[in-house]
Amino acid sequence: MSLAMTFDERYRAIDSRDPRFDGQFVTAVRSTGIYCRPSCPARTPKASNVTFYPTSAAAHEAGYRACKRCLPEAAPGSPQWNLRGDTAGRAMRLIADGVVEREGVPGLARRLGYSPRHLTRLLTAELGAGPLALSRAHRAQTARMLLVGTDLPAADVAFSSGFASVRQFNDTVREVFGMPPLELRARRRAPRAALAPDSASADAGAPATSIDLVLPHRGPLDADGLFAWMAARAVSGAEHAAAGTFARTLRLPGGPAWFELRRDDAGRVRMRARLTHLADLSTLVTRARRLFDLDADPFAIDEALSRHPELAPRVAALPGIRVPGAADPHEMLIRAMVGQQITVVAARTALTALTTALGETVHGLADEASAPLLLFPTMAAIAERGHEVLRGPAARIRAITGAAAALADGSLPLTPGDDGADQRAALLAMPGIGPWTADYVRMRVLGDPDVFLPGDVAVRSGAAAIGLPSEARALTDWIARTAPWRSYLTAHLWAAVPPKAPVQRRGAASVTVLTSEPTTGGIS
Repeated sequence: MSLAMTFDERYRAIDSRDPRFDGQFVTAVRSTGIYCRPSCPARTPKASNVTFYPTSAAAHEAGYRACKRCLPEAAPGSPQWNLRGDTAGRAMRLIADGVVEREGVPGLARRLGYSPRHLTRLLTAELGAGPLALSRAHRAQTARMLLVGTDLPAADVAFSSGFASVRQFNDTVREVFGMPPLELRARRRAPRAALAPDSASADAGAPATSIDLVLPHRGPLDADGLFAWMAARAVSGAEHAAAGTFARTLRLPGGPAWFELRRDDAGRVRMRARLTHLADLSTLVTRARRLFDLDADPFAIDEALSRHPELAPRVAALPGIRVPGAADPHEMLIRAMVGQQITVVAARTALTALTTALGETVHGLADEASAPLLLFPTMAAIAERGHEVLRGPAARIRAITGAAAALADGSLPLTPGDDGADQRAALLAMPGIGPWTADYVRMRVLGDPDVFLPGDVAVRSGAAAIGLPSEARALTDWIARTAPWRSYLTAHLWAAVPPKAPVQRRGAASVTVLTSEPTTGGIS
C-alpha cells in the first residue's frame, strides 16, 4: 500500500525497478525536472534529488513533466483508490468516471458533501493537487492512450479526452509529456489501423465510432475466472459471453455504447468499443477497468492470503484472482435483488425477461448491424412496469420496483464514490434489502476489498471444500485474519465450490452450487 510506504521503501522500489509499484506513486527528479514510474529503466537518481508524489497530478502541479522513456501515465491505475474509503479515494473514483467534466468541481463537491473550496483544500493537502488538476491529469492520460493506441485525428482525441478545445489539449499534452501530441504519437512502437465513424448509426442517427485499446493491468490476472463469471450471468440481448470474451451494451452520458473485453495472444486485456459520442470514452474505459478489477494489486493480495497455510494452495492455483465490479451501479442493485434466494441460472432468466420486455433497442453498435442489441432497462421503466414482468412473491416485486423508483428519482444515491458505511445504511433502510444484498453491492459497486458474506451458501460450501469452518460464525471469525482482503478470499471460496455438490436452500429444491453463487440474500 504505497501511501503508507516510507521514503526508503519507495527508494528501494525504484532502485530495483520493481514494476509492482507502477501506478502507485511517481518519482520526481529535481535535477531533470521529470517524473517517472518506479520501474523506469533510466539510471536511479540520487536520493537527495528525489521527491515521491502519490499522483501524476501532484507532480504536474509541482512543475515536473512525464518521462518520455517510461511514460508513467501508461501504468495501471493505483489500487489505493479502491482500497480507500475516505474522501480522497471517493473523489478519485468519481474523477475517473468523468464527474468533473460533466458536473464541474461544484458537482463533485456536492456528491461528496463538501463545498468546492473545502474539497480543493482537502485534496491538495492529501494528494498534492486539487480536483481540477486531478481531472486535467486524467484527461492527459486518456489523450496519451488514444494518441498511442489509435489513429484518431488529433481533434477527435482532444474532445474524446474531455478537453474543451484543441488548443487546451495541445498545451496540456506539451506541458505534461514535454512534446506535442503528434510527436507523442510518432513515438509509439507500431502503427494502428485508422479508425473512423462506422456507416451504421446508433440510436439518434449519430455515427458510432470504433475504438480498440489495450487496458493495462499489473501482475497475474485470472482472466479465465472473470470470463466464466460473466458467462454464467450474461443477460441475453444486452450481454454476450464466449470463451475468452465478454461484450455488453451500456448507457453512458452521451448515448449508448457497446464494448467487448478479450485477452489477446500476448496475455493483454483489450477493449474494443463503439460509442455514440467519443467524449464518453474515458468514462467507458474507467467502467470497463472497474468491471474486471484491473487496478487491483495481485502481488499484495496473493502474498497476504498465501501466508495462511489453508489458503496457499488455492492462491497458487489461481494467482491474480479478481473481484468483478459493476459497469452500472443502479443496474447492479437490481441484479442483486433479482438474484436473492434463487440460483444464478434463474436470476439470469428473470433478468433476460426483464430486459427483453423493458430494455431499449439500439442499432449499429455491434458488428452484426442486422442483430440489434438491448440496453438494460432504465430505473424509471422498471419502477413503472417491472411488476408486469417480474415473477415471485408480491413483496419481493414491490421491493425491486421500489428500489428502482428510489434510484430513478435520486432519493437513493448509488455511485462508486459513496461512503461505504453510508451506502450500506441507505440500502438496508430500503424494504426488501438485507445485509447480503447491501454487502454484495458494496463489494461490486465500490470495489471494497474487505467485504465478507457469511450468509452466502456458496461461500460456506467453498470454505468446507478447502478445510475451513463452514458454519457462518466460525467462518467469519477465521476469515477476520485475512483483512483487508476478505473480498478476494470470498472470490477464492466461490471458485472452490465443488462443481456438482448439491446445496439445500431454504424453501427451494436442491441445486448445483456451480450455478448458485449469489442465492442467499434474504428479503428482509
